[in-house]
Amino acid sequence: QVHLVESGGGLVQPGGSLRLSCAASGLTTDYHTIGWFRQAPGKEREGVSCISSTDGSTYYGASVKGRFTISRDNAKNTVYLQMNSLKPEDTALYFCAADLTHFGVLTIRPSSYGYWGQGTQVTVSS
Repeated sequence: QVHLVESGGGLVQPGGSLRLSCAASGLTTDYHTIGWFRQAPGKEREGVSCISSTDGSTYYGASVKGRFTISRDNAKNTVYLQMNSLKPEDTALYFCAADLTHFGVLTIRPSSYGYWGQGTQVTVSS
């Protein structure tokens, strides 16, 4: 069974940086996409970024493009989200998720992802 565990969240000042980690296990398929999502109180779940296992292609939501970078370490079965120039509006519970059912599609639509981690809290405040 696919299992995802996020870590690295915390409190950071505006303009600061934070790196989130998503440790994955049970990804036996040749193709999968790992995505990062976030949800703030009172708001819908929002796609942040995703990365493909096949060619490393990435996609970013407009609100984080140029500030966040997604990457992977295959040896550690871990996907990272480097978050720079953080803003208070980035405050949210951040989830990683795995899409094992689609091929050749990069999407940060939450409904496309079937497996989810428990989330890690990111708070950006002065």
